[in-house]
Amino acid sequence: MTISTTGSPQRPATDLGFLLHKHPEKAQAFSTSYGTAHVLYPEADAERCTAALLLEVDAVALVRRGKGKGRGGAPDGALAQYVNDRPYAASSLLAVALSGVFSSAMRGVCAARPELPARPRPLHVEVPALPARGGPGLVRRLFEPLGWTVTAEPVALDAEFPGWGDSRYVRLVLEAETLTLAEALRHLYVLLPVLDDAKHYWVSPDEVDKLLRAGEGWLPGHPEHKLITSRYLSRRWSLTRQAMERLELVRLAEADDSDVEEIDNAVAAETESEERPTPLAVRRREAILTVLRASGAARVLDLGCGQGQLVQALLKDPSFTEIVGVDVSMRALAIASRRLKLDRMGERQAARVRLLQGSLTYTDKRLGGYDAAVLSEVIEHLDPPRLPALEYAVFGAARPRTVLVTTPNVEYNVRWETLPAGHVRHGDHRFEWTRGEFRAWAAEVAERHRYTVEVVPVGPDDPEVGPPTQMAVFTTGAVKEAKAA
Repeated sequence: MTISTTGSPQRPATDLGFLLHKHPEKAQAFSTSYGTAHVLYPEADAERCTAALLLEVDAVALVRRGKGKGRGGAPDGALAQYVNDRPYAASSLLAVALSGVFSSAMRGVCAARPELPARPRPLHVEVPALPARGGPGLVRRLFEPLGWTVTAEPVALDAEFPGWGDSRYVRLVLEAETLTLAEALRHLYVLLPVLDDAKHYWVSPDEVDKLLRAGEGWLPGHPEHKLITSRYLSRRWSLTRQAMERLELVRLAEADDSDVEEIDNAVAAETESEERPTPLAVRRREAILTVLRASGAARVLDLGCGQGQLVQALLKDPSFTEIVGVDVSMRALAIASRRLKLDRMGERQAARVRLLQGSLTYTDKRLGGYDAAVLSEVIEHLDPPRLPALEYAVFGAARPRTVLVTTPNVEYNVRWETLPAGHVRHGDHRFEWTRGEFRAWAAEVAERHRYTVEVVPVGPDDPEVGPPTQMAVFTTGAVKEAKAA
């Protein structure tokens, strides 16, 4: 594998040597348990620098150390353990060598030039022979969402006999202008064994941690994250499930890093002519509080509580005797704790509130028996296939007497002049529904779980496109009986 970059006299390409911690004027060799990794520079000047990583695999050493069995395993003494493609093609062995030889570069550490790792640079990566189970199409689906321009040329089984067709190998060329070297190395470390679809060592539970470390910042939002996770962990179901759960927590936690209220305020400012408009987020909380008070709820769940704005508003009303905020993000819960001043709160007030970490797509015994639950601007952050899990966890398992669900009305987006056509309001929104789509979903949920539902507007109700926020109020028969009494 070769990694090349270009530069100028002001920013010489030979900075690549600082980043890789390997001097361009030296050829270096590194011993591994399965052979020798060589690093050398075929070219190195101010305009262009290329580093090559060559892995010299010792097939006999692999077998002796119990690492020669590929996907599905091979019987002891089988010829395939000794005669295979490992010395000639990039595989999980090359990925392991990559992480060992360029470990500092993968972490984005450069003691000599600390400003270099964070600087994007033009990168050109070539892998002459890469096993690709799934073909060139899968190669493009894996690398293109990460900012790479991809060339994946199938390698013929035999150039002299074109009728035999293509092999499962490709010649891979990746080019990018906006990535750092650390990002590029982490992409390769994860995706090379994914394309090979084999691990040549025992996949232990710590592989989940390795995957999440290397995938930080890009894997949770990758459109093929499920396939990547499954293949990287050799389709071990228990490890794959564990990794997927942790990836979901990371993705939803990252969504909390953006202040959604700033987006709501922008909507309010652009749609009202008042000198000091009421932010949509404030209107939404007021609408939620009005419905909760009318329902007679005393014990309330704020599911997906984020940074605690609604919990704070609930605490100001003594009629709410127990308030529980739940979120997947420990960072958001820490901010909520500071916002509420839990460490300085009086004992009586502190007894009314709890903050819990948890995923809303899994049943949680701690959430049973409450009067009401609020899902404010939460459902649109879930992939649609995960909605049934959330639906069951809330309406089927926890089953509060009243459930409030708010979500953006996508039809209203045309009133937001600074929002490009076809874009959602928040970068992490997986969808935004029309009024009809939301009503249909709410009706189906209510029917399945024996609730009644009413959909009401929140914010200015435009005669053509409706309100900016739509709220579904789900109630059980118990609420009606309490009101009648």
